[in-house]
Amino acid sequence: MFALVDCNNFYASCERLFRPWLNGRPVVVLSNNDGCVIARSNEAKALGIPMGAPAFKYNELFQKNGVAVFSSNYALYGDLSSRVMSILSEMAPEIEVYSIDEAFLQFDNCYRINFQQHGKAMRDKVLRNTGIPTSVGFAPTKALAKLANRIAKKFPDRTGGVYVIDTDEKRLKALQWLDIEDVWGIGRRYSKRLRACGVNTAYDFVQQPGNWVKKNFSVVGLRLKYELEGRKTLPVEETVPRKNIATTRSFERMYTQLDELNERVVTFAVSCAEKLRKQNSCCRTIMVFIHTNGFRSDLQQYSQNIVIKLPFASNSGIELANFARLGLQKIFREGYQYKKAGVIVMDLVSEHELQLNIFKNSDPRHRMLMKAVDELNHEMGQQKVRLASQSPGRTWKMRQEKLSQRYTTRLSEVFSVRSG
Repeated sequence: MFALVDCNNFYASCERLFRPWLNGRPVVVLSNNDGCVIARSNEAKALGIPMGAPAFKYNELFQKNGVAVFSSNYALYGDLSSRVMSILSEMAPEIEVYSIDEAFLQFDNCYRINFQQHGKAMRDKVLRNTGIPTSVGFAPTKALAKLANRIAKKFPDRTGGVYVIDTDEKRLKALQWLDIEDVWGIGRRYSKRLRACGVNTAYDFVQQPGNWVKKNFSVVGLRLKYELEGRKTLPVEETVPRKNIATTRSFERMYTQLDELNERVVTFAVSCAEKLRKQNSCCRTIMVFIHTNGFRSDLQQYSQNIVIKLPFASNSGIELANFARLGLQKIFREGYQYKKAGVIVMDLVSEHELQLNIFKNSDPRHRMLMKAVDELNHEMGQQKVRLASQSPGRTWKMRQEKLSQRYTTRLSEVFSVRSG
């Protein structure tokens, strides 16, 4: 059996955790630079606030209905997610952290477990130790566990937040209930094609011949069909190093000068290098891109990227910053107002399996230097030690006017309790 544990309205729940007076009130969380709604409480959904809603268009609705609005606080969300996943890892033989608020658990050869009771125990333990509410779905496959979780979340009063698909009768009833666009892995584009063919529910999908599914949706679609039929094709996956790493940001204002963009791109390259070192990887290719503001039709538009094949594999922040800066100089054009930039490192290789170049290699002194920088930043705080070409005072320079405190990761931002 598989279980999918999903944190309910995770970002909103994290914000409510330290503000219990927000329970019952609508809560929304905004994207970088306070642009769009990326998380909503059930009360906010009931008000008709859509996912991705531009915040400036809904300010009047927010104020009229007493909506609590927060900037994204990823330090808080990441820490609480880590705590939730740590608890779940103690309650199953295998775990796959699927996203910041979801995890698959696998229970092979666990014949004596009452899954309804075990799901309730998991929910209770996570809630007791972190304050985060969850929903749990059990089923023989990962796709069906996703479906069971959806039912648990949709009908909390009837399921208690836990639903188990353990009979063929339950499986067929669930498939008939689920719209095709809500099937895990289908999405909008494929759902339109399926509805055009008369496939409106998950049940309709599994009734299609395997050859037809494979022809129209490749072997991935066929595996999904098998999963929905109760045949396991997707195991719990181990954590593997990422194939590419990106650091991209929209700016709090539009930049026009090369020096301003240069500082941002250098900082993004340094961040990518740090992420590479965390997974013991080096990159052999780097991409740099810049964009103007596509929403400003009154301004001239320009976007460009450059891919640079490195002469040697590296995870040194110094070396990657130099390559990124050279790439930026080649694609920068004066006379434009830039709103976004980014650095993507690709063609990754393990730092333990590097093939040396006859003529040029990464400076071996950087390895110990970067290790020391990582240790200092871990002890003293993010980016306390940085390159001279980076801004000494700020990091991402995002607009976060409604940022909550980082209660669990910053000692200076914990609650103060006064007695007397």
